[in-house]
Amino acid sequence: MDQFLRQAAGGDAFGLGEVIVALALSFALCLMLAYFYRQSHRGLSYSVSFVHAMIFLGVTVSIIMLIIGSNIARAFTLVGALSIIRFRNPIKDSRDVAFIFVAMAIGMSVGTGFYLTAIVFTLFACFMAYTLTRFEIGSTRRREMLLKVHVPESADFNTLFGELFYRSLREHALLSVEPIREGGDVELVYSLEFKPKVDEAAFLAEVRQRAEGRRVALLTGQDNIDV
Repeated sequence: MDQFLRQAAGGDAFGLGEVIVALALSFALCLMLAYFYRQSHRGLSYSVSFVHAMIFLGVTVSIIMLIIGSNIARAFTLVGALSIIRFRNPIKDSRDVAFIFVAMAIGMSVGTGFYLTAIVFTLFACFMAYTLTRFEIGSTRRREMLLKVHVPESADFNTLFGELFYRSLREHALLSVEPIREGGDVELVYSLEFKPKVDEAAFLAEVRQRAEGRRVALLTGQDNIDV
């Protein structure tokens, strides 16, 4: 079968064994990469379809590199064929772009026969993902949160929460003031950081009391919110 495939393609094709090795190895390495991606992911933008796409991409690139080989004509043909593809799905997280390039590098390494390079690079990429997440490299120790509260339009929001904020918060800043059509209320959005040992539930209860029972929402922080 292997010899038949080579002869059918004019002696310039890759063998069945090379195809199986490339597919199996790239699939296994991309599975490992996907596992560490899932384990190290933070935030709300996790997508199973993105993980599957990353695996498909790595395996497909390995086959593309096998097809191209050292044939320049094939390379230009594939570039022309792939140029018609348009990706309209935006990637929210810059970290996801890095994982796409890692998957492409794995596929290119396997497709060009650099199996040891592909294995070592995959292990190192997974090690980097684990280390950056485990030790929170680059993250801040500050725990900023967002407070959204509705108050009456007639309320003086500059002084309404002043004493409470001074007592409970280390820092706070008013980010936006937006009128709400229904009921004539105003939505206030604050960036805030609690002092140590502050009871957040009691804080929210007091905010709601001062807002006369209107809507109050506390969000986990600007860096972890997908809007």
